Amino acid sequence: MNLHYIVVATYTAKPEAADQVAELLPQLAAASRQEPGNISYSIARDLERPDVFTIVEVYDDGDAFTAHRESPHFSSIGKMQIIPLLEDRQVVGYAGDGALG
Repeated sequence: MNLHYIVVATYTAKPEAADQVAELLPQLAAASRQEPGNISYSIARDLERPDVFTIVEVYDDGDAFTAHRESPHFSSIGKMQIIPLLEDRQVVGYAGDGALG
């Protein structure tokens, strides 16, 4: 079995910035999905706490995730635009087969 590198990130936006984060995350996701080692990149917004976003990313391996973190789009959209709008950011990496069913 080929194990993938799975990342689950929880972003909590500053309440006044939640809608702006909601507009920026799809831009980051679209660019990230084009990376050679990216298998999937999904975003969900909490229905009861609209300032909380969960991002699930699947990569070929840890090196592909490292490349993602060093990409120009992660720097310009993630680091420079999204992260300053957050109150909290939790990122956890896992090894798995990528199947969620």
